[in-house]
Formats: sequence, structure tokens, C-alpha cells
Amino acid sequence: MNFIQKGLIMIRTIALSFAALCFATAAQAQSFPQRPVTIVSPYQAGGTSDIIARILAQKLSERWGQSVVIENRPGANGGIGVNQVVRADPDGHTLLAVASSALTLNPIFYKNLSYNVERDLAPITRTGLVANVLVVNPSVEAKDIKSLVALAKSKPGELIYASQGTGSNGHLIAEQFRLRAGIDMRHVPYRGSAPAVQDLLGGRVQLMFDNLPSALPQIQSGNLRAIAVTTAERSSLLPDVPTIAESGYPGFDAPAWFAVLTSKAVPAPIRAELEKAIVEALKSPDTREKMKAAGVEVAAAGAEELARRIENETRNWRDVVTKAGIEIQ
Repeated sequence: MNFIQKGLIMIRTIALSFAALCFATAAQAQSFPQRPVTIVSPYQAGGTSDIIARILAQKLSERWGQSVVIENRPGANGGIGVNQVVRADPDGHTLLAVASSALTLNPIFYKNLSYNVERDLAPITRTGLVANVLVVNPSVEAKDIKSLVALAKSKPGELIYASQGTGSNGHLIAEQFRLRAGIDMRHVPYRGSAPAVQDLLGGRVQLMFDNLPSALPQIQSGNLRAIAVTTAERSSLLPDVPTIAESGYPGFDAPAWFAVLTSKAVPAPIRAELEKAIVEALKSPDTREKMKAAGVEVAAAGAEELARRIENETRNWRDVVTKAGIEIQ
């Protein structure tokens, strides 16, 4: 047997092995899941991301006839939960439910981040989004965006805005608004929304951008005044409150959104099955109703849309960070 014949046999063997592997993977995808599925939430229980994950888990369990459990693994700015998913068996039975900040902000703000979004994670789909709302203490004279900007320009550096922490969604939205409006405000970061809202209620800071579901009770009670929402369209929860875009800043669109991903090592056929199942589950009427009751709008456009969203928003926030001169940790 000459060299060419040996080479042809080797090529044929490799091709057959590859075909067998593809067939086995496709068969596995068709019978997915083969055991209980875990959705890892890298946050404390009770937050918006966790609520979405639990609604989704119930629907997927009904579809698959398998248990779908939520495992909360907070810590390291989401890194503990993300790494658990990355290191899990790459069979699609371990999923990640995260807020957008873990995908678009953490890679900007933390030099020693324990994961790389593009290298380690495979997008499945966005799950939902909530409006952020600009709220002020009632003692602030401004009733709308125009009067707030005028007030800030008349008192440069005197208005203080709170955020949920340096590098948080609320921080970056406030800086983007500040840059667009050409105003000077001071930033005070807190360890989460709750302590920031407490100081806002006490008048120690004047304004902040917060998730609408979180701020809504204080708005409804009159303890805080809603000035504008950050989404492209008005929120059904506050239909009389205008958007920032319609208040003089076209194109301003900065919701908080949430997504499901898995390990990049999970085979493509299984990822496709996950995408199909999760998108269909999210689009079902009962899921939409449950999400709406939690103040969340369903967002289920699949893996390609999520990948573009991550790339575009990371670029946008990096630009905001550079222009605002925000220090990277």
C-alpha cells in the first residue's frame, strides 16, 4: 500500500469519525434534556433576573418533563456563577441567567475579571427587559427633563446623583445622560439600589436612575417623582411619564435587560435546541402575563440578536466610560 492510499484511508477514517460524532450530537440534541437542568443565577434570590429565571424554569420544566432548578451563586461581581457554568459538563444541562451588566459592563470595569464573555459563553437569547426611570426627591424643583437640565446648568456640580455602584447600569446611564445633556453632576455610588434609594428619600442626594419595578412603589406613594424613562418607548407601568428620547434626546434607549447563555463548549445542535425551547417558552401568553406582572417586558429574539446586543452595548459603554473619564478598577 503506497503513501497516497494510506493517506486516503486516513482521511476517510477521520471523515467517518466526524460524521459519527455529528450524528451522536444531533441525536443527543433531539433527546435533550436527558436529566434535570440547572439555571445558575449569579445574584441573590428575589431580584429581577432571578424572578425571570424562575418563571422560565417553570415553563421549561413543563415543556421538557424534567426538573429545571435555579441555583443562586452570588459573588465576585457575578464571576462565581459564570465560572460554574463555564466549567460545567458541556452538555447544555447548565445554563446562566444574568443581567446585561455581567456581559457588557463587568468586562469594561474589572481588569482581572475571571471570565471572558466572547471566549467562554454562548448566547442563547435575551429573556426580558425593564425600563430604567429617572427619579428625583420631591424637593427638587424640576418636573421634567427640560427643567432638570436647566436646573443643573444653573447650578453646575451641585446636583448629586446616586447609583447602585461604580460601573452599575444606573451609573453608566446617568453618565450617558450627563454627556448628552452637557451638564455637570456629582456621583455618589452605593452598594446596591436599596441604600441609594434611602439616601434619595432622605434628600442627601437629589436623583438617580433605577429599575422601574424597584422604584415604582416609591413613585406611586409620592415619595419620589418620576421624570422620564430610559427606554425607546413609554412604559405601560408609567404611561404618563415621557421617555428621555422624546424629551429632547432622540435615540436615547437604555433599558436594563436580562439573558440566558451557556458554555461556549456546548455543541451547536444542543444550543439550537435550547434557543428554540427558551424562545418559545418566553413567547407563550402565560409567560408574558407573569413577566408583565413582575414589570418585565419579554425580549426573545434569539442568539444572533443577543450576540449583536452584547457587542454593540459593550462598545457604547466603553465610549461613555472614556468620554466621562471614569476610572477603571
